Amino acid sequence: MGTLYVVATPIGNLKDITLRALEILKQVNIIACEDTRVTRKLLNHYGIEGKKLISYHEHNEEKAAEKIISILESEDVALVSDAGTPCISDPGYRVVKKAWEKGFTVSPIPGAFAGAAALSASGLPSDKFVFIGFLPHKKKQKVETIKKFIDIGITFIAYESPYRLLETLEIYREVSPESYIVVAKEITKIHERFIRGLSTDVYLFFKENQHLIKGEFVILCHPDKPKRVISEEEILEKAKILRNKGLKTKEIAKEISKETGLSKKEIYRLLVNKI
Repeated sequence: MGTLYVVATPIGNLKDITLRALEILKQVNIIACEDTRVTRKLLNHYGIEGKKLISYHEHNEEKAAEKIISILESEDVALVSDAGTPCISDPGYRVVKKAWEKGFTVSPIPGAFAGAAALSASGLPSDKFVFIGFLPHKKKQKVETIKKFIDIGITFIAYESPYRLLETLEIYREVSPESYIVVAKEITKIHERFIRGLSTDVYLFFKENQHLIKGEFVILCHPDKPKRVISEEEILEKAKILRNKGLKTKEIAKEISKETGLSKKEIYRLLVNKI
């Protein structure tokens, strides 16, 4: 019985492939891939010849899965996607699922993943995050999805097409103008770029620079700081401590706003009336 190797491939720069991935691609005779032309380019780049390529994609995945499973009866198969890690926002999970069900060994050969690469360079909180893949195409569903993950309160990562990027960023702005957004463009490629700022600012940047809306995009969002439930007495107590340190009323309001997420104006108004 063969092993199904799930092999991550580069997301742009062909140098971003692991030594182990190259070893497996050289070792197996059969490689299951989305687009044979894309995979052939990678194999040619590394001088890997004589491999039989089987095409699988979202339109033939069920049929291709059966074929791959039959091959596993006698030999190993490497499963790759056009870019990145197979089965993550790409077809392939049916193949893996059937392989497990039939009792074959499935072995991951880890590597590039655009969502993780973007997060690592984003500067956003990464102790907890959610990867949601491609956003829905329809506006109503997209709004509902973005609202849902904004409410969760942790960094979330989505993929978006250049054809829908501007509309999507406008939705982020409308849903949560104070959320922090990072748009990662063409990660690991020549025109790699990170645009960072409040959702409103990032939307306006792309609206004014639409010539940059080309290629692959990852959108990362960290929701605006949730408001803490804090009593008026607590605010006044904090203000008293800060006043004793020599801070002025505006400075006190700013410090308490940073800590609690409450409106600086509201805090200032309270302090003026109470102190």
